[in-house]
Amino acid sequence: MSSRFNTIIFIGILAFITISSAIFYVDEREKVLMLRLGQIERSDYEPGIQFKIPFINEIRRFDGRVLTLDATPARYLTGEKKNVLVDSFILWRISDVATYFKSMGADENRAQSRLSQIIKDGLRGEFGKRTIQEVVSGDRATMVDNILAQANKISSEFGIEIVNVRIKRIDLPSEVSSSVYTRMEAERERVAKDLRSRGAEEAEKIRSDADRQKTIIVADAKRDAEILRGNGDATSTEIYANAYQQNSEFYSLYRRLTAYKNIFQGDDMLVLEPKGEFFENFNSSTK
Repeated sequence: MSSRFNTIIFIGILAFITISSAIFYVDEREKVLMLRLGQIERSDYEPGIQFKIPFINEIRRFDGRVLTLDATPARYLTGEKKNVLVDSFILWRISDVATYFKSMGADENRAQSRLSQIIKDGLRGEFGKRTIQEVVSGDRATMVDNILAQANKISSEFGIEIVNVRIKRIDLPSEVSSSVYTRMEAERERVAKDLRSRGAEEAEKIRSDADRQKTIIVADAKRDAEILRGNGDATSTEIYANAYQQNSEFYSLYRRLTAYKNIFQGDDMLVLEPKGEFFENFNSSTK
């Protein structure tokens, strides 16, 4: 009885192990490959519970998510034969697990090494078509699209899809940076000189226009002053003429007294002999 019971237990354990070995679970985040004696038997498993032949079939699991490969910064030559230091990373995933297993032997490091070389070749070709200015400030999306199109043609042979290539930063080597900064400084200086010369030209135009307007205003003022002075002299002459006509003797006396007043003023002393027409009023006592 005891021997029979032990046999039942042994058979039960063996059945449990066999059934457990025949069942496996496929996660939606992974890709599963079934091998039979080292050969690929099936690779199109959907997520969920699946079955296999115990002890004959082998299950190999691979990450089905998008993976990141941080590429080592490398130097590339631009179209003008200048070196740039580019730091980038790659987003990739397994598209065909059977092809990936055959080509890479399930070695992720080998796959990353191959992808890194593919992307470096693509970057080298795209940078070689562009100048430093186009690389730094140009349309990177176009450049990345070209790299992806070429790289995926190659990587598809390994069962790999390159999802994206991101350029984190583009640096110039120290010798190139100095040259670029010197050229930028010279360009800024040239622009500054051009702006200063334009400003000086405008200032000269403004000064010339101001001098012209000043000359015109002064000339107009002098003209108006001469006109007013001429009108005043004419009015004065007319008044004198009317006064002379009304009383010539009084007018003559008034003019003579005015002349005396203009001459004999101040503290100066004049020693003159009162002769001549100008002093006739000094000699005649009455008239």
